[in-house]
This record gives sequence, structure tokens and C-alpha cells, in this order.
Amino acid sequence: MASILYKWLLVTALFYIPSKSSDTAHPIFMSVTEIEHNAKDKTLEISCKIFTDDFEKTLRQTYTGTVDLINPKDKAAMDKLVSGYVTKHLTISVDGKPVTLQYIGYEHQEEGILSYYQVNNVPAVNRIDITNNILYDYKKEQIGIIHVVVGGNRKSTRLNNPDDKAGFAF
Repeated sequence: MASILYKWLLVTALFYIPSKSSDTAHPIFMSVTEIEHNAKDKTLEISCKIFTDDFEKTLRQTYTGTVDLINPKDKAAMDKLVSGYVTKHLTISVDGKPVTLQYIGYEHQEEGILSYYQVNNVPAVNRIDITNNILYDYKKEQIGIIHVVVGGNRKSTRLNNPDDKAGFAF
């Protein structure tokens, strides 16, 4: 009985906490990059999830024109912005050789923008090196979470701004 009462009090208290300004709508500034090697197709499959509000604010600081990733009037223009920004701030090398990210597209999912990329002709991965400074130009508190899966083996790390390099050996 006490635990049920405690839960109700906690939920009720959360509704009465004053909201902060829209600039601090969420207390953490992060992006999540997932990279998976698909041995069958000999590809790297990459996704980047970024908070929508932070991403739009960053794009507005960098590019001129209207930025609306959720309800774009010109989807091709938004695709170009998303692709251009991410590929500038996320670079990958496989076994010491830089690879080119092929943009697939993006979608709005909950509070984030999820963009997708692919790298072709990657038959095997022994080592992967990543430079990720996504939204480092937006907030000094920005962090980047990176997950890499090769042969079913998952490795992860966290990069705290200004650290932007990570490497994984498989």
C-alpha cells in the first residue's frame, strides 16, 4: 500500500514542477549513432538519432532559409540539410580507409530525427574509427553515444564534447 501511495505522490509532484524555458526543454543534449555491419550484404548500416529541437536550432544557425524537419514544405531541401550536416560531422574509417556515407533518408520519431546512411562494399570489419562531433557546435554539454555491431559483437562508447574520436577493434 505504501509503495502505491508513494508512486501516486511522485507522479502528482512531477505535474507541479514548474517548467523551464524552451531552450532547456530536456536536461540532456545527446545524439545516438548506431553502426551495424551487414556481412551478408557487405554493407555498414548507420542511423543517427538527434533531438529534433536541438537539430533544427543548429541547422538554423548554420543554414539560411526555413528549417522544419517535422512538417517540411520542401522535403528535398530538408533531406539535403540533414545529409549535409550529419556527413560533415560524422566520419568513419574501416580498417584505416575512409568510407563515404550514402544518405538513405530521415524520419521523425518521438522527440528525435532519425537519419539513415549506408556504406557499400564492406566485406569485413577488423577495425572501425569514428569522428563524431554532431551538435558540438550547438551545446558544450553535448554528448555522442556510439554503438557498433560487427559479427553480433556489440561495442559502445560515449563521447563528451570536445572529445570526438572513438575506435573499435573486432
